[in-house]
Amino acid sequence: MIGLPALWGAAAITYKLTCPLAQQNSLCVRLVSSAVFFVVGSGLMLHVRHSLMRELRDITAVAGAAQSVLLRPLPPRLDGLALAAGRLCADRGASIGGDLYDVVATDHGVRVVMGDVRGHGLGALATVGAVLGSFREAAHDEDGLDRVLRRLERTHARHLRQRSRDETPAAGEGDAENPLAEDFVTVLLLEIRADGAVYALNCGHPWPYRLRPGAARCVEPLTGGDPLPPLGPFPLPAELAPVRCGRVLPGQGLLLHTDGIEDARDAHGRFFPLQAELTKAVRRRTVVPEAVISAVYDRLLSHTGGPPSDDATLLVLRNDRGRVPLQHGESVVRTAHTVV
Repeated sequence: MIGLPALWGAAAITYKLTCPLAQQNSLCVRLVSSAVFFVVGSGLMLHVRHSLMRELRDITAVAGAAQSVLLRPLPPRLDGLALAAGRLCADRGASIGGDLYDVVATDHGVRVVMGDVRGHGLGALATVGAVLGSFREAAHDEDGLDRVLRRLERTHARHLRQRSRDETPAAGEGDAENPLAEDFVTVLLLEIRADGAVYALNCGHPWPYRLRPGAARCVEPLTGGDPLPPLGPFPLPAELAPVRCGRVLPGQGLLLHTDGIEDARDAHGRFFPLQAELTKAVRRRTVVPEAVISAVYDRLLSHTGGPPSDDATLLVLRNDRGRVPLQHGESVVRTAHTVV
């Protein structure tokens, strides 16, 4: 792409110095010379634009492949649960930010992770990949949710040490000036058992909401006390006991989110009222995961007046284990549809 501008410049200089026509000063000759250079220059700019667009398409394809590996699409149904996820990235043009999630069916129940890496955008991708990769292995290997969290902690610590060596080789691992010393990730781990009981371990992440259409309180936080600190700044306590948060009955749902949702502000500095908007979305309606996510994002973008300042991710699950009929607007992948 540099060769053509150099060639054009050399041709222009050669024309000016050697062509007899270029030595004449009449108005007609100058107009002809200007027209020639305009046509050649326009062709060159079009060629450069075409090359840049081709490179952009290639980069977009690579980003799409990375997205499918890191945040792989969820099946519409998994082990009796209807699923849907959505995300808004703070970085314009980015398809992946610092938020992470996954849902896997294991012998120990359906296990869910949602997390938020400090910062957003491309700089957080390596941490997202490390944490998700560890979860996908540990969720199947470990019989206890506490052991899964221990694996995530070790993976994150090892990842930070490696990044520290790669990015700041002169800094010691315990150096307070190390720019990675304060990197952290919030993590919410859930285990949904066959009877709908939900067990959780929370490291600094927002608690989920339980969605109960038709109930007096159709949207309520599903909490398990004070959360643990995020992974990174402090070690986890010696004893980790998963907290039983309650049950999600057939037809009810869970909404998990990152803090980019509730921290979003409007022009007057007011926070986005997630619980109130969820109440409007599910008060008298069956929980349709795709519809809930669409409604929340519509209200969020209306509230902020534009893209959010932080990555905003949603994950909605509905318990279909009581053979709840398929709802209008939901897609079905029959090979992934399991009802128990």
